[in-house]
Amino acid sequence: MKIHVILPAAGSGSRAGFEQNKILRKIGGRCVLERTLSAFAALPEIEKIAVCVSEKDREEIRSLLSPFPQAVLTAGGETRTQSVKNALESFVQDAPDYVLIHDAARPFVSEKIIRDCIATVRSFGSAVCALPCTDTLVRTQSGMICETLDRESTCTVQTPQGFSYPELLSAYRKIKETDSFTDDSGVYSKYVAPPRLFWGEPSNRKLTFREDFAVQELRTGVGIDTHAFGKNSDHIVLGGVCVPSESGLIAHSDGDVLCHAVMDALLSAAGLADIGHYFPDTDPQYKDADSLILLGKVCELIGCAGFAVGNVSAAIVAQRPRLAPYIAQMKQNIARVLQICEQNVGLSAGTNEGLGYLGRGEGITVTATVLLRSDG
Repeated sequence: MKIHVILPAAGSGSRAGFEQNKILRKIGGRCVLERTLSAFAALPEIEKIAVCVSEKDREEIRSLLSPFPQAVLTAGGETRTQSVKNALESFVQDAPDYVLIHDAARPFVSEKIIRDCIATVRSFGSAVCALPCTDTLVRTQSGMICETLDRESTCTVQTPQGFSYPELLSAYRKIKETDSFTDDSGVYSKYVAPPRLFWGEPSNRKLTFREDFAVQELRTGVGIDTHAFGKNSDHIVLGGVCVPSESGLIAHSDGDVLCHAVMDALLSAAGLADIGHYFPDTDPQYKDADSLILLGKVCELIGCAGFAVGNVSAAIVAQRPRLAPYIAQMKQNIARVLQICEQNVGLSAGTNEGLGYLGRGEGITVTATVLLRSDG
């Protein structure tokens, strides 16, 4: 079974009021097209993904395709129907058994929807994603209701839509100049047969207007760090605060185990590499480095990835020294660097009840969790 996908992406974004194609807009640090491509490229049974593009967007979109070896560019048309026909014709020399068509501006399609589409088209030769209507449906004329429709016999249509490739290609070749279609189910219905429905998900919405792009994506991350005592020092550094101690923490930087755990939590939530990647302990420039400064650099990385910090929570486990008098200043320092209010920084400090290496006072461990929100 060979499956190809078509992503019409030759629009202009005029209804959203953007100066660029809306599928190039970013949500949570990734553009809409990247998100849509990722959803289909994750399925190994999909061999090729044709992205229909306009000439003005061709080079910019081409630069986005390198992570997706299955993806190829095809010429977009003046209408969605023409774009899909161009892509169907481009498959002739390597004809698939089935083709799925999905709006590039529906970036929240789930793996379940795609797999349900494949299963349905394999069983019935067609598969149209749809949702049952829950609101009252009416027909209007001159700004007034002229008829109420039976919502039990109606639904709203989404994508992906899947079809037998030979049948859909044949249908598109029969289209007349007087025909007008908004999606592929209309073409198939007129020239082949009534297509089969399968149920989609409300989250699989199409981004059409500017307000549709005001999507708040939330990410959580966890960071854990441990440093051992043994450095010849009369203090340790936690959250940028010097805390008197019988000995210091062994580390390449200033050994701020609290900041390090928070940094790893932030990087993890954003899907980035850990602190060892960005600030390796083999690099002399980070010798005795101020970890609050490094935390600020991580905050910049998070911003570049399209996220802002929502809140931070960290638990410090240390048998010694006593940390309670210094917690408030630690919170102030972390909040200032991350540009959040102090109420969004939660810190707790406890002992390990004399158990294990922590209970013996051999080191300190911090576990941090963070919440990131997209800047979209």
